[in-house]
Amino acid sequence: MEIIQVKDYEEMSKTACFYLLKKVGNIEQPVLGLATGSTPEGLYRQLIEAYKNGSLSFKNVKTFNLDEYIHLDQTNPNSYYYYMKKHLFDWIDIPKEQIHLPNGKAQDLEAECLDYENKIKQVGKIDIQILGIGLNGHIGFNEPGTAFTSRTHVIALDESTREANAKFFPSIDDVPTHAITMGIETIMESEEILLLASGEQKAAALNRLLNGEISEEFPASILHRHKKVTVIADAADVN
Repeated sequence: MEIIQVKDYEEMSKTACFYLLKKVGNIEQPVLGLATGSTPEGLYRQLIEAYKNGSLSFKNVKTFNLDEYIHLDQTNPNSYYYYMKKHLFDWIDIPKEQIHLPNGKAQDLEAECLDYENKIKQVGKIDIQILGIGLNGHIGFNEPGTAFTSRTHVIALDESTREANAKFFPSIDDVPTHAITMGIETIMESEEILLLASGEQKAAALNRLLNGEISEEFPASILHRHKKVTVIADAADVN
């Protein structure tokens, strides 16, 4: 696990963008695993700028998002489909058919999970998976106690996760209780993993990731068993 320490959120975002530009430029048809939430927003702004100035085209890029809330329409501003359009997809040249997110409105959620796994398998693998880290150590929406062998599945969201995400909703009662998420084993099959962390609120989680034991009670700890993980974190997290 390689740790890149930066001074603040802006430098984290720029460093992550430079990392991706260098990697994607060496792959003919890159497959990126994408995350949502506050942490990657700066990275997505940087990627949009890179597209605008001609440093990067997304015409040959395929994307797979980590997760999606169940029962939210794609037009709902709190859905991750809406988030990705707002923060990245509407501003770049990626073909719509190369964008993949789980369908949280699927009538058969189990079939949707299997279908999502098959779509990933059809492209071979995810070349670079972007991750954040939850306050309780979740990656994707894989909450504490999720089996390290899990594949894409439906998960009941931990109350701490719902509380952390309540800032995006009118109230805690409006936060969905369930989501579809890539499983931990699915994430671990990515060729590389890029984990971003910023701010004092993530310091304890990152410290446990770097120094704690590997346990299903702290899902991110499995990353120590991956062959290529890069963590970009600001001083508030690393210290």
